[in-house]
Amino acid sequence: MTRSNLAIVVVVGVIIVLQLIPVNQTNPAVIQTAELPPEVQDILVESCFDCHSNETEWPWYSRIAPGSFLITRDVIQGRKRLNFSDFSNMDANDSSDVANEIVEMLEEGKMPLLPYLLLHPDASLSDSESATLIAWAESLYPE
Repeated sequence: MTRSNLAIVVVVGVIIVLQLIPVNQTNPAVIQTAELPPEVQDILVESCFDCHSNETEWPWYSRIAPGSFLITRDVIQGRKRLNFSDFSNMDANDSSDVANEIVEMLEEGKMPLLPYLLLHPDASLSDSESATLIAWAESLYPE
């Protein structure tokens, strides 16, 4: 067996073994979702909810390692940073801080993340959609 054949066998073996490592791709129960204006809700569901809610849609490719590890990590981190399923439970100061961060991320074009957009091109935000989300988030600032 040549070195290149051995390398291929080893790589395929590692990929097969990786499939046996379980990842937790479950969605916690949605007890109460945030009450959002319909136009904001539609944009968030399309572009944000997969990583920032307990309503993640786990596509087939999210179950294939090593991608499963990366996707699951991104969802866990996204939910920790901002989870619209828990948004209505935040106090005024926390929701104001989160709203501030939403505005900042959108104005800087940091969300949605490029790797997500590569697999979900419909999640790309138009200027109009970004403006709608920014106006909504700014309305959450305390007077």
